[in-house]
Amino acid sequence: MSTQCRQWIEACHRSGRANIRQTHLPPATSHAGPLITQLQRTPAAFAHAVPGIECIETHISWVLLAGEHVYKFKKPLALDFLDYSTLALRRAACEEELRINRRTAPGIYLGVVAVTGTLQAPRIVPVDALPVDTPVLEWAVHMRRFAQDGLLSHLAAQGALLPAHIDQLAQHIAAFHAGAAVADASSPWGQPEAMREAVAHNFADVLAVVAGTPLQGTLQTVQAWSLAQGAALAPLMQQRRTQGWVRECHGDLHLNNLVLIDGVPELFDAIEFNPAFRWTDVLADLAFVLMDLQAHGRADYAWRLLNAYLEHSGDYFALQLLPYYQCYRAMVRAKVAALRCAQLQGQAGVQAAAQQEVVRYLQLAADLIKPRSLALWLATGVSGSGKSSQTQSLIEWQGIVRAKADVERKRLFGLPALARSADHVPGGIYTAEAGQRTYAHLAELARAILHAGLPVLVDATCLKVAQRQPFMALARELGLPCRILALDAPVDVLRQRVLQRASKGGDPSEADVAVLEGQLKAREPLTQEERACAVQVDTSRPVDWAVVLPFDWICAN
Repeated sequence: MSTQCRQWIEACHRSGRANIRQTHLPPATSHAGPLITQLQRTPAAFAHAVPGIECIETHISWVLLAGEHVYKFKKPLALDFLDYSTLALRRAACEEELRINRRTAPGIYLGVVAVTGTLQAPRIVPVDALPVDTPVLEWAVHMRRFAQDGLLSHLAAQGALLPAHIDQLAQHIAAFHAGAAVADASSPWGQPEAMREAVAHNFADVLAVVAGTPLQGTLQTVQAWSLAQGAALAPLMQQRRTQGWVRECHGDLHLNNLVLIDGVPELFDAIEFNPAFRWTDVLADLAFVLMDLQAHGRADYAWRLLNAYLEHSGDYFALQLLPYYQCYRAMVRAKVAALRCAQLQGQAGVQAAAQQEVVRYLQLAADLIKPRSLALWLATGVSGSGKSSQTQSLIEWQGIVRAKADVERKRLFGLPALARSADHVPGGIYTAEAGQRTYAHLAELARAILHAGLPVLVDATCLKVAQRQPFMALARELGLPCRILALDAPVDVLRQRVLQRASKGGDPSEADVAVLEGQLKAREPLTQEERACAVQVDTSRPVDWAVVLPFDWICAN
């Protein structure tokens, strides 16, 4: 079997699905195993050309790789969290897998097929072409095969994951979450008690690996923090459930389950066999890929993804839950690796690799719960001064959550970020009253983000002292530094940027040159108090924040 083919299906092992306790096996009369063997010997069973057939086996599935096609069969098993023990249950599981994955990857998930004929001469038939009352030997999910080097885990390892991929992924996940079914109030999904129980189950298996080592203390610290936070955050979890943020998500959203299809990231392999795994808070779903980016050494991309997702969703008030959910996801991966250690007794090399994975994810969990150095950053300047473009690298480098006036102003009016407001709001959204609402909302967001234990950067023109002072007052109230980035450039550069931005489109700002000219006349200089905590930034040349910023502004997080 090729390494690439094995990597394709071993994603389910790495997610923990293969490391489960078997509670029951069906009767030995099942013909599923021999049928899989026979299909590998029978290219004529397939309705398309088959240059070769490979079989990859996991604890719960057989996957046949047949040229450009993939057929995924459920094993006839009953386990502690799934039941595939009958033909009817396996058909239902195939149909459910197709349904939930077509939400995000319709080009990969092609349909459900039946295996008809005889054990000696099987034939694969699409379910919609199956004659009524035809005897069925087995059911499978029919998928499009994709290149393994398109997996985001592979791209990250090869340094080929690009900012554009992250931006597309954020938009895709946000749209998926926005359209996902909302948990009914009478359903059991998303209860705080269930989340706290899931978190608590991760520690015993990891302890078996790190007991007696210095990491035992690290594990105890993470465990105590997780238990305390689970109790403290339970009311917020319940509130989020009531507000409709518990939805039918993906459930296993890490880089091995994300792939570039035609250059665009798609989510695949959502969990079909246990609805409790995918019916969760949308932030808990997002936390998995955020954690996994950090585990792959791309914390900058994690912050880019988080900020882009929040711009789409506006879900800033959930951020207090983020460290808890990210720590939980890291400990899930640590537990999976710990279980693999137990299974690899006597295999020193591979067992050592699994032990290293336990250590890596445990240390990441410990890092994720460390308190952050907090500050309120304020990026000010006229249109075209680079408030958004120039602070992008800063928020990724320093791990900051950004709130953008151009985006939040439109959100207040129920508009998407790229909408042209004049087409939707009579009188426009740039009145004095709308400006006051926008700045008040930004201050509210800044408070919520800081309360969540994360530094915040407010991106707004803030040309008036009266617009800047509330943010400075908020920082004083919370006992935090206020750091003003006063961005500017020569006027001809500003005009050129505004013109280019308007002609290209694709930016939330609607400012034109006339607006810029008005801003230049109306802006008020920084006060003495403001200058004491400000850095003047000339954006006419590339900004190196490591050089521009005072040393004590740079976090060591």
